Amino acid sequence: MFHFRKLNLTQNPFRLKPSQNPGFHSTTKKPPESHKKSTIKEAQAALLEYLHSTRGLQFLDADNMCKNSPFFLNDLLNKALSQNHPSVGTKRSVSRYLRYHPINEFEPFFESAGLDPFDYAAFLPREMIFLNDDVLLMENYHTLCNYGVRRTRMGKIFKLTPQVFRYQRGVLVSKLRGYEKLGVAPTTLVSVIPYSPCLLVGDADLDFVKAVEQFKDVVVVAKDGDWVDGHLLNGGCCDWGIVHQLLCMLDKVYGKEQMGNFIVCRSCVVFEESGGRALSLFAFLVKFGLSVNQVSLLFLEFPQILVSKFLSNLRQCFVFLREIEMEPVEIGQIFQFHSMMMGSSTMRKTGSLLGCLKVGKKRLCRIVRDNPLEMENWVLGRKVEPLANSSLEPESKMLKKEFLLSVRYMENSRKLNEVIKLFRGRGAELRERFEFIVKAGLDSEDVLKMIQLSPRILNQTTDKINMKIEFLVSEGYPLTTLVNFPSYLSYRTERVKLRLSMYNWLKDHGAAESGLALSTIISCSDQAFIKLYVNRHPSGLQVWQDLKTKISSVLEECWLDRLVKITIFLLLPTYPIYIADDFCSVLIF
Repeated sequence: MFHFRKLNLTQNPFRLKPSQNPGFHSTTKKPPESHKKSTIKEAQAALLEYLHSTRGLQFLDADNMCKNSPFFLNDLLNKALSQNHPSVGTKRSVSRYLRYHPINEFEPFFESAGLDPFDYAAFLPREMIFLNDDVLLMENYHTLCNYGVRRTRMGKIFKLTPQVFRYQRGVLVSKLRGYEKLGVAPTTLVSVIPYSPCLLVGDADLDFVKAVEQFKDVVVVAKDGDWVDGHLLNGGCCDWGIVHQLLCMLDKVYGKEQMGNFIVCRSCVVFEESGGRALSLFAFLVKFGLSVNQVSLLFLEFPQILVSKFLSNLRQCFVFLREIEMEPVEIGQIFQFHSMMMGSSTMRKTGSLLGCLKVGKKRLCRIVRDNPLEMENWVLGRKVEPLANSSLEPESKMLKKEFLLSVRYMENSRKLNEVIKLFRGRGAELRERFEFIVKAGLDSEDVLKMIQLSPRILNQTTDKINMKIEFLVSEGYPLTTLVNFPSYLSYRTERVKLRLSMYNWLKDHGAAESGLALSTIISCSDQAFIKLYVNRHPSGLQVWQDLKTKISSVLEECWLDRLVKITIFLLLPTYPIYIADDFCSVLIF
């Protein structure tokens, strides 16, 4: 039977210990490569003779099992050579071992089909070790082999649709013949089945048949079946309904020659997540004003990366443009003309980029607006140099200084110069933020004290300041709490919401005392907060994780996805419902 063992996949599985072979006794020289190959061939020959002559397996089955099961063969060699004297040859040692130790034939069988030992362990029968005892398995296996499916590609069929090998006699043949009657060539079936074995389960997949018809109409430069062979992802069965929908849409834009070139040269686009990612990309770009024709032309020049990565890069660029406070109309214009550039590389995070360039959001927004191609210089992997001082910086610095003098900082003091360097953005914004905090309900003298204690709070936008104040009040804290702990406004929104929500839950369940200072709850590290408070309740850690996940998902930018979902259903009503997989939370307002 199969024994679990830790395998080092980075090493040659056929490497033998010095004690296992007479040619391996030297401690100063490695055995010649030819010697190792000879040892392997002798072991394979012994195993082939056992499986074919002794056990009566078909020669091609036995030969495949010997040549394509390196881990099993390595294990067999270790056992055989350890029980024989070094003077006994490899083939004789293996033959002698097999004579007295029948093997579990299912192990090399499944491994030679393309499964590793940890994958096929679940398929090993409990009461059988001989392949010929499992009649249905071998009959269906031979049906596929005789049809043309390679033995080494059977692994995914075993993994995804094991029921195929439990069909009664004639069922599998009838399914294959059924597709042939619908117009699918045997060569196409042979290419597709190892990657999409779900075709053999249930009734015939008519979407697959329709997709094949579309492929046959346009692909004239490739051999039948080559359009799919090697391009389907190995994660799961292909959803041919999605593929058919994508091809229908592209067929309205491309001519036959363009369509054929696209399928041959960009098959990864068609088959990534069954074309679902390509349709999500369509939906995303249509939202920004691109026409279906423009997106289709973009696909013809698509870079050699996954569509999901391209879409992720576009989303990162969108987040960047939003975070530097660019207007939505301007963002749409940039996406219309520079989508290929933005999707081909990954942008740096906004905070990191602002630090490297040593600029504020306003100036960075102006730079991108004037020349969007500048973003090519800010992708991951490229060195980012600080930008030269702009003509507006002296004026901004003067405004910052004037504001700080008005809030009782001493002129030409060291403290004044230090605080000026702390502030990001333009000087005019500081006065606006100060007045916003006053209007929220605090006395101007109290706000002056707050700025003296924590000047960084004025780096927050008025939107973020308003959000944090509203949340603080909603959690039952008076606004005057900020006077003693102004740093509250500088902490991330996620941290503030998570800590206060968790603290309130602990109070409700009697695991924390009331009246803790806001600074005590917010300022300590996550590790300290978990140790001091969360772990007081048996369910505390689970609640902490649930709140963390919930708050993170709520705070993610979702309004764009919502509009994309609405747009795709309004403008392109023929798109299938599966697009909702990416935007499932968008349907509820």
